[in-house]
Parts: sequence; C-alpha cells; structure tokens
Amino acid sequence: MGIELLGGRILAPFFGSSVHIWGSIITVFMLSLSLGYLLGGKLSTRSPSLTTYGLIFLLAAIALLPISLFSQWIMEAIFVSIEDSRYGSLLASMALFFIPTVILGMLSPYSVRLLVKSSDESGQVAGKLYFISTLGSAIGTIVTSFYLILWFDINLIVYCFSGILASLGILAILLNKTRQSQREELSHV
Repeated sequence: MGIELLGGRILAPFFGSSVHIWGSIITVFMLSLSLGYLLGGKLSTRSPSLTTYGLIFLLAAIALLPISLFSQWIMEAIFVSIEDSRYGSLLASMALFFIPTVILGMLSPYSVRLLVKSSDESGQVAGKLYFISTLGSAIGTIVTSFYLILWFDINLIVYCFSGILASLGILAILLNKTRQSQREELSHV
C-alpha cells in the first residue's frame, strides 16, 4: 500500500492527481497483485522453502529500485508521447509498478504454503495471514500518507522499502540455512 500511495505522488507532476490517474494506479496494482497471487501459488507447489521465499523478497527489493532510478525519464517519455493523461498515466503505472507488484503479490500465497502443515488448518492459517496482511496494509497506508510522505523524499521512502524487503529476504535465507544446519547436526547424532 505504501508504494501504491507513493504512485500518486510520483505520477502527479506529469499527469495530475485526478480520479482517472488514481484509477490507473489502482487498476495496475489490482491486476499485478492478481497475477502475483497466481504465480506465487503456482511456485509454492514446487518444493517450497524459506530460501525461495527470501529470494522473492530480494527480487521485490530489486524490482522497486527502477521506480526511484528511472521514473522521471520513463514518465517524461510517456508524457511526450501520449497526449491523453488517462492513457499516459495507465502506461506509466504499468511501466513503473507492474513488475514489482507482481513479485510482491507472490509473497502471500507462498506464505500460506510455508505456514500450512495440514489441510485441516489451511483455512485458519490463511485467515490469520490475511488478517495480518490487511492490518499491515492499513498501518502502512496511514504511516505512508500521514507521515512518510510529509517528512521524506519519495525516492528515500522507496529506497527504505527496498532495503526492508532485502533485509527480510536475507533473514529468510539465513534462517533456512540455520535450520538446515540444525537438521544435519541432529541427523548425525
């Protein structure tokens, strides 16, 4: 949600902030999340591990960086090429936010797969995960819109989000390696 809110601020200098700009942003986020959920669910069926989970976080962190590094150039090129701000904002939203949001969308179904131990508990696990996810989105929305956007440069916020995602990815990979080492030690005993 933080990136989605930043999207409005990122597009505004070139395309404005009218309802069709927000319609473009929301549409791109909804489409990319739906594709991410589908891909994350499919990926989760192929020997799920914390290492793969961590790699998804790292990919998301890397995919966010072009938003800060290239957004001005991308929006300028689109703004000059497409006169109608509705279609320009839609294309700019696709160019900037589609790939990172697809990758971020992969995390939810993959999380469910890692947490579910038996089919009997799958509904409860999914419910808890989506509760936490939605609560986190609400908190992220308030924090980003009430504070971060007012206090910090947009690029700095994107870099921080990227750094948090990278840190979580590295943490998941390290946790998996620690667990594997412990299993190997126990198997030798």
